[in-house]
Amino acid sequence: MSQFAYQPGMVYAGLIAMMALSAVGFPLPEEVTLISVGILAFMGAHPAHFPPPYEGAPVVNVHTAAIIAFTAVVASDTLIYVIGRVFGRKLLYHPRVHKFFPEHMMKRVEEWTHKYGAYACGIFRFTPGLRFPGHLACGMLRYPVWKFLVIDGIAALISVPTQIYLLAHYGEPILKYLRQFKLVLFGIIGLLVVYFVAKKIHQRWSARAASR
Repeated sequence: MSQFAYQPGMVYAGLIAMMALSAVGFPLPEEVTLISVGILAFMGAHPAHFPPPYEGAPVVNVHTAAIIAFTAVVASDTLIYVIGRVFGRKLLYHPRVHKFFPEHMMKRVEEWTHKYGAYACGIFRFTPGLRFPGHLACGMLRYPVWKFLVIDGIAALISVPTQIYLLAHYGEPILKYLRQFKLVLFGIIGLLVVYFVAKKIHQRWSARAASR
């Protein structure tokens, strides 16, 4: 893993791609990506423990990674908001889109938007699984763009860069823990991925069965 600490271009590109995919409901929490990047930044900052491939090799910089992650998250969230604002509720009834929004999910989104108003934009940012439909709903309800950007931006500023900075700063005990329990950790991550994929497949099958 340490070799990626000295491939910042690849890591930053992957970070942008994963933040964009997470925004549209990709079944892998964005927190996994942020934690990984934070650990790589820690490795790059400690070449004595994680030797570079050659002297002067570029490293994953924690500040650059935090800025890129924050920008990618807000841009991705805003894109989903704009799609919802442009196409409106009719988007939910499109055959290829409807299957991604089971009734119980949209019911919770509607409850929160009615209860919290525009502040729901920030709540969705802290709620994996509801980010995509939540931000889409904020656009459909035509909340002011500036209000969405401010609330979502503040929520992203609290949750996104802090994870990278914490991992970059406290990477040593975390890596020690990972080495001790890496098999268990990989097993948990694998189970989470399987769970999210199975959940998406089940939702798709349920939507198809309901439409028949």
